[in-house]
Amino acid sequence: LAVGWGSGAVAAWAPSPGGCQLVQSTVDCTGRWLKSIPENLRGDTEELLLDDNTIQVLGNASLLPYAQLCHLSLTRNRLELIEPGAFHSSQILQELSLSDNLLFTNYSLTAAALSALQALRSLDLAGNRLTEDMVSVLVWNLSSLESLSVARNVIMRLDSSIFTNLTQLLELNLEKNYIFEIDEAFEGLQSLQRLNIAYNYLPCLVGFGLTQLRVLNISNNIIEWFLALESDDLFELEVLDLSHNRLLFFPVLPRWNKLHSLLLQDNRMSFYQRLPNGTSLANVTVQFLIIDGNSTNITTVRLWDELCYSNLSSLRLLDMSQNQVWGLPEGFLAQMPSLTHLKLKQNCLEAFHLLEEGPLAMLTELDLSQNRLVELGTEVGAGDILPNLQLFNISTNKLRALPPRIFTHTRKITTVDLSHNQIDLCPQPDIAGEAESPPCVDIRGVETLTHLSLAGCGLRGLGGRPFQGTSLIHLDLSDNCQALSRGLGWLQDLALTLQVLSLRNTSLSSAAMDFSALNSLVRLDLSGNSLTTFPASLGALELHSLDLRDNCLPALPPGAARTPLGRSLRELYLSRNPYNCCTLGWWDALQRVEGLRVPDGREVTCSHGSRALSPGALPEPVLRSCRWQTADLALLYLVLALPTCLTLLVAFAVVFLMLKEKLLKMLKNRCGVSSPY
Repeated sequence: LAVGWGSGAVAAWAPSPGGCQLVQSTVDCTGRWLKSIPENLRGDTEELLLDDNTIQVLGNASLLPYAQLCHLSLTRNRLELIEPGAFHSSQILQELSLSDNLLFTNYSLTAAALSALQALRSLDLAGNRLTEDMVSVLVWNLSSLESLSVARNVIMRLDSSIFTNLTQLLELNLEKNYIFEIDEAFEGLQSLQRLNIAYNYLPCLVGFGLTQLRVLNISNNIIEWFLALESDDLFELEVLDLSHNRLLFFPVLPRWNKLHSLLLQDNRMSFYQRLPNGTSLANVTVQFLIIDGNSTNITTVRLWDELCYSNLSSLRLLDMSQNQVWGLPEGFLAQMPSLTHLKLKQNCLEAFHLLEEGPLAMLTELDLSQNRLVELGTEVGAGDILPNLQLFNISTNKLRALPPRIFTHTRKITTVDLSHNQIDLCPQPDIAGEAESPPCVDIRGVETLTHLSLAGCGLRGLGGRPFQGTSLIHLDLSDNCQALSRGLGWLQDLALTLQVLSLRNTSLSSAAMDFSALNSLVRLDLSGNSLTTFPASLGALELHSLDLRDNCLPALPPGAARTPLGRSLRELYLSRNPYNCCTLGWWDALQRVEGLRVPDGREVTCSHGSRALSPGALPEPVLRSCRWQTADLALLYLVLALPTCLTLLVAFAVVFLMLKEKLLKMLKNRCGVSSPY
């Protein structure tokens, strides 16, 4: 069944002449190896899909039967030519997709055909090997266009002559070309709202003045500078994507704008308020030399003050991940009172100050992971710090502690990632020889916290009740080799809520570890440990996913499939264990469990001597060897002893027959009894 467009009614796809599928006024002829447009389709067809065929020419008469056509798609054909009269009967055509064809071969004739489409709203010419001159000819008479895509072509330079007549254009896609220069190409597009120039070769963008533009994507270029036109006009810009470029400084944005998303990740950006020798750059200026034809202009920018040049009061998302930021300028975040998402992942930050209320009051996500943080600063006696924060990621830093009771102020916190910091949880176990306990992180009583990652934190022998008053659902304790040295008793407060637990690479070796109290678990990761036997307490749990990879298990319990665990499991990881090829009854039982999936099943091997074999395809010699190894020993001894006994009996009989006469004479002589011969 397919949903019918327009009325929203549900209609069944019905066969149409030529093997096409029909639903209401839409005909789908995708992938039918058609060399031309079928002539016997319904005359009231409004949408015709001809993608993935082998059509080379769209003739003058090809569309004559379909005067009601509004949407035509010829994507991924071999289209080289559209004859000038092809669209004379298609005066109401609004959407035309011609991407991934060969229109560069006869583009001038195709342009003549397109000029007849006075109602066309959307045109896709992506992937046709078109140059900028070809594009200019093709769209010259299409003043009704609202959406144009010329992505994945060979456009290198844009000037004012290319899009001159497209006064109604709202959206323009130029991504994945070879554009290295733009010379007033968009100034005449007064209605343009969305512009995509990603994946090109632009070195800079200076004098940006498209006040009507709402979304600008210039990611994945080689841009080092972004300078907006100095103007008091209101820019409608809402989203600016400058990610994956070579920006050296924070972009100089329009003074008045409506920006809510600013994407700057993966650049070379830093703030230079002070040099390493302490020299202040507060009053330093930078001069930009702009050469335009025969004229030369010099723009002077005060490097530091220009950061406060723009009004960023509406900004909600700021992503500066993967840059070279050592610190944020004083007052930098104060310009962004509406900021809800701040991402500073993978920079060079050594300190970050959490202010009371102020600029971070609305923040719901803060990502400071993969920096060099040694401390998070707060004001003395600070009240509500990050009151709306929900996601806090400070993983992979050099932190040993957090500000005291920091999570008591984050009243909406749900997810915290503290992994790969050398921290301890409160309360700490008493360690002999330590006069004073090192600092610790206290998460007790944080009722909203549901996801916590403590992977690679060097946790030692957890004890007490570190999770008292929490309702954790997801807990990651991976890569803490000493965390389980005192058992699992410290997880008692999570027995009713914990659903996902990762104990990967925690040196777990004892199968006596008791998991039975954690009866809410649905996912458990025990990979990368040293388990030699399957923990019996797991049999009572109703897990959906269990990971046993990289352990020392020779086998699983033969009856595991009949336990509550076996009946509830939907996903089981088993690879990289030294299973015994001669004790694979458990493997065969698992294969018969309905609904159970072993994603790494092809990687599971068993050992037989020095050979590693797939448990599902054991050679016959191995099977015979295993049968001998697993046979009843009493029967084996009987089978081995029987030939020996028979051999001795036969030997005794042979000896008796050979010595019969001598034995009889000896008896006669001794007994003196005559005997006839």
